[in-house]
Amino acid sequence: MSERLTFDMVSPEKHLFSAEVDVVTVPGSEGDFGVLVNHSPMMSVLRPGIVLVEDGGTTTRYFVQGGFADVTPDGLTILAEQALALDGDDKDALQNAVTEARSRVESETNEQKKAEAESVLRVLEEIL
Repeated sequence: MSERLTFDMVSPEKHLFSAEVDVVTVPGSEGDFGVLVNHSPMMSVLRPGIVLVEDGGTTTRYFVQGGFADVTPDGLTILAEQALALDGDDKDALQNAVTEARSRVESETNEQKKAEAESVLRVLEEIL
């Protein structure tokens, strides 16, 4: 049996994922990158985007608002500021996230934070 990547993803709300998988694609701040078993150690800031978890022909998707990805010899850990499972019947949670992002865009007065909120909103609207 071939080696597999140990992957964990957590957010402040909950532990979202923990398993051995084939590959994970991560939305890094400098571009998307894939992580396989025995990947070189590295750390990356996450941008708002989609984490793709591929395992045995099945792909699971998660929206992450930001955070960090840490690749070590033991595997990949994602520490997400906010994360939402996109596969399944959780359309209400996704719609709530869009509504919350729109509210942040409208109420934010700091230009940098407003731009960050707009980036999150664009990704969420694309998902819908």
